[in-house]
Amino acid sequence: MNTIRCAPGAHRALAARHVFAVHMIVAMATFFLTAAYCAPTFAETPSEVHGSGDVYAAPGVALAWGILRGADEASTHVIVRIAADAQRYPVIAAVARNPFSGQERVLRPATATTASIDVRVPRAQYADFPRTELRFYASSAVKGAAPALTVFYLGVPDTAPEFATEANLDAYLADRIARARAGAGKTP
Repeated sequence: MNTIRCAPGAHRALAARHVFAVHMIVAMATFFLTAAYCAPTFAETPSEVHGSGDVYAAPGVALAWGILRGADEASTHVIVRIAADAQRYPVIAAVARNPFSGQERVLRPATATTASIDVRVPRAQYADFPRTELRFYASSAVKGAAPALTVFYLGVPDTAPEFATEANLDAYLADRIARARAGAGKTP
């Protein structure tokens, strides 16, 4: 009977490669299972979204930004018009935050959702409180509850147009909300 002889230590090298391969397979399987388990499903909506333009739309929410120029910077205001589905988000709040100090200023206390809500902020305030958080709650019991959705902005969007009259601003915001709703495919 013929036997095959291996070089001294070859068995150990082969066993070490086998152990390494098994460890790699286990590590990759663990990684992919963890990623699949932790990843949100397509039906879920993220709880915090970074708004980037002067218009934002998602199922149940549409908002648009505009600026009403005043005689000077102190009398110039930033307006965010919010339209939300009251069944999905019965309460809306708006908060300005300083991300460095952590200080907050309430722009709009938690209030019942209506057809359209305007949040009006002096533009000069963005120097001290640059982060705007628009908070949408899934229940009318908001005390101690986390918002179901927070749309936040860092500063005023660069694309937010400026208007000299309230009437022109109002017409623009109504049009942008209508187009955002149509583009989202759902009416907030």
